[in-house]
Amino acid sequence: MKNQLFCKLSKCHFHVTTVDYLGIVISPDGFSMDQKKIEAVTSWPMPRTVKQVQAFLGFVNYLRRFIPNFSLVACPLHNLTKKETPWSWGNLEEAAFQELKSLVTRSPVLSHSNPDLPYYLETDASGVAMGAILSQQGPDNWLHPIAYMLKSFSGAEANYDTHDKELLAIIKALEEWRIFLEATDRPIQVFTDHRNLEYWMQARTFNRRHARWRIFLSNFNFEIHYRPGKQSGKLDALSRRSDYLDITPEPEVMLPAEVFANTSEEELEIVTEIRAKLREDPSLDPIIQFLTEDADNAPPSIRKAYQDYDWEEGLLWYRGKLVVPDSENLKEQLLKEFHNSPLAGHPGQQRTLELLSRNYWWPGMKSSAKEWVECCPTCQANRRAHAPVIALKPLEVPPFPFHTILYNFITGFPKSNGHNAILVVIDSFSKFGHFIPTSKKVTAKGLADLFITHVWKLHGLPVKTISDRGTTFTGKFLRALYQRLGVKPAFSSAYHPESDGQTERVNQFIEFYLRSYVAANHSDWAAWLPLAEYAYNNAKHGATGKSPFELVYGRNPVMNPSNVPANVPEADTVADTLAREWKEAESALQMSKERMTRSQGVIPEFSIGKKVWLDGKNVDLRTNSNKLDPNALVPSRS
Repeated sequence: MKNQLFCKLSKCHFHVTTVDYLGIVISPDGFSMDQKKIEAVTSWPMPRTVKQVQAFLGFVNYLRRFIPNFSLVACPLHNLTKKETPWSWGNLEEAAFQELKSLVTRSPVLSHSNPDLPYYLETDASGVAMGAILSQQGPDNWLHPIAYMLKSFSGAEANYDTHDKELLAIIKALEEWRIFLEATDRPIQVFTDHRNLEYWMQARTFNRRHARWRIFLSNFNFEIHYRPGKQSGKLDALSRRSDYLDITPEPEVMLPAEVFANTSEEELEIVTEIRAKLREDPSLDPIIQFLTEDADNAPPSIRKAYQDYDWEEGLLWYRGKLVVPDSENLKEQLLKEFHNSPLAGHPGQQRTLELLSRNYWWPGMKSSAKEWVECCPTCQANRRAHAPVIALKPLEVPPFPFHTILYNFITGFPKSNGHNAILVVIDSFSKFGHFIPTSKKVTAKGLADLFITHVWKLHGLPVKTISDRGTTFTGKFLRALYQRLGVKPAFSSAYHPESDGQTERVNQFIEFYLRSYVAANHSDWAAWLPLAEYAYNNAKHGATGKSPFELVYGRNPVMNPSNVPANVPEADTVADTLAREWKEAESALQMSKERMTRSQGVIPEFSIGKKVWLDGKNVDLRTNSNKLDPNALVPSRS
């Protein structure tokens, strides 16, 4: 009465064990079809027009939850309703029509879902479709179906390899029955005939598709079990009917394979190869023998010589770093990972060496990194030599991270996911950067929203901001907003954006990074920005001697977690580390500031006949935008 909700007595049923609701009979045993619906289907006349086929499919589609293989069986009838298909009622269509009518009469009772009982999910995938059955164990200890599912793969999904199709079958099933399966107390028991999926959740790094799937799967409590296909007869048949719609795979646009060079499988392969080749390097034999056989009996001089080495899990470590044996193939793999891969971003010699030396060591590693970077064709084609053309005016050193932030736009990009510009935001203290895709026509209000969404919510409000003199940055709205928030804005010199040198140098890095990895039509640059941001923040900065990531979080991000034992630092240790590193960074910034006031640009000189790269600035390569064209083309003679 309080909410004025009333029941009509003629529509109420009391003290009954079954209820007919919208054509479904609900009973203590579960759900089943209304007998009237069954009779309506079995007496349905043979369709003679497309509209009559659509009417029949619409009716039985309501009952599809009770019909295993519904999509497969109904496929010929669905094909008949397509505009490009001429009307032709043949044996295939007649067989499908009669089979659907027969399946309706033989439909099983679907059990009620009981959230207190564990769920059992069986999935299987073929080349063009996937099937799934959701069940629970009844009082008789038999599995009773709650629902059936069958879906065809899209053209792009049909291109996936077997591993991804089997995993996608699990994803689609969990998504379909999310109302039952999300956040269950007991693990969902998932059965698949693909053994490798048992170990998929143990992987530490993923490609972009797998990363999205892992985020989705994190909402579910489940365990994957392998069951051979011969034990999954009914499910296997469900996904592999020979009369199923033949889907033509479509080309799928993916990032190049080198993006995913740092996968867990390759990491394990590198570690396995290092372990195997340690014994093949004669220079390491005395060290390994000392550590594994006679360390206690060795003379003091030997102990002192080898005191920085350790032997653990069949691997040799030098000062906590994995020793790489003398193998050119191994060194090349690691140099590719820490220089060529998008997670590294083609850094210079010092930064490549710094990334390598976090986890690995071999004699002459500095020379190896130097030679690799100098001979890298991507770096030579895309990196622009830069000499200062105006006096450098270093900024005051801020007292802590995100006290002072610098920001500007990079424009001139072709459309990518609706974006044609990048907002670059840099912390003046730690050099930590955020690269935000946006539009060059973004309003001042839109700019404020970007700051709230990508910067302020993570780091708080800055005390001071520095930008160029673009109208978006100098407009009344932002000035009023800054005044209201107590933020002091400053602007770089007119006609000389280089005076805001920090963001300008980061801009050069972003453009260089994107040139190195984007597709030929430049349309995918926005997808590379997160990796560019990661590569930038993970590289040691010349001014601070630390990576921006380390100065903000107290540690460097893990690039290859399987290679180094995991140690979780105590909170006090992290706090002490941050305090110490901030002091070191502040001193390094002061020294960098003094060097900048003394530095002068050096203009290179070229002799006749010397081999040089051709400046690509005035060469039309007929791409969507010249913003990401190579800075230099094939070497020629001057």
